[in-house]
Amino acid sequence: MKSSVKLTPTRWDALVAAVILLLALVCGGGYWVHTLSAGDVLTAVVSVDGRATDRVSLNALSGTETRSYSNNGYTVSVAFSAGAVRVVESDCPNQDCVHTGAVSGAGRSIVCLPARISIQLTGSAVSGGPDVIIG
Repeated sequence: MKSSVKLTPTRWDALVAAVILLLALVCGGGYWVHTLSAGDVLTAVVSVDGRATDRVSLNALSGTETRSYSNNGYTVSVAFSAGAVRVVESDCPNQDCVHTGAVSGAGRSIVCLPARISIQLTGSAVSGGPDVIIG
């Protein structure tokens, strides 16, 4: 009967571990470089009927700037401030866009369906906290 298998690490095991570590460093470094090169420019893109009609750089604002957009028989007033956007008032029937409140952080958006107006935040500015906490 044969003796049990030898369970000591070999040179190949060390090579595989080194390659995995190198790949992890390259991926992490790529993410880090991407976030540094993008900067903290946060831009609000206002789209009417699916077409971008206005772009507001939120980092350049010192106070609050309010602009109105009209479409499909409705008017939406949007307040832009440093790092956040919110719909101040709208004459649409359900007021969902107003009840959304202020949004901040890239990837967030406000939509007024009856007016067909959307405001989406783009850029790399990080929002105030995590999206989800599990546990």
